[in-house]
Amino acid sequence: MKITNRKNDLGVVLQVEGRIDTYTAETFEQALLELLEKESVVTVDFEDVEYVSSAGLRALLNGQKKANSQGKEMICVNINETVEEVLEMTGFIDILTIE
Repeated sequence: MKITNRKNDLGVVLQVEGRIDTYTAETFEQALLELLEKESVVTVDFEDVEYVSSAGLRALLNGQKKANSQGKEMICVNINETVEEVLEMTGFIDILTIE
């Protein structure tokens, strides 16, 4: 998994490439939570994400909880069919802000 970030008009974009799974979810979560500490809007770009496991879902949930508790916004964009299917099956499609 590769993680980069860049500024945009709203805040910052967290660009993720590869798999968010048992081996990489902790690194993803740490990057996400650090950005949510500093920025009011964090956009997570899933364009190059191949797979999200339950560990990855937990990281997303923790990010969403942090955003909610601090009055910030976490937006997920460019969700592919594979990831969207996982989000739908688990009910995360209703928890996360997806554009």
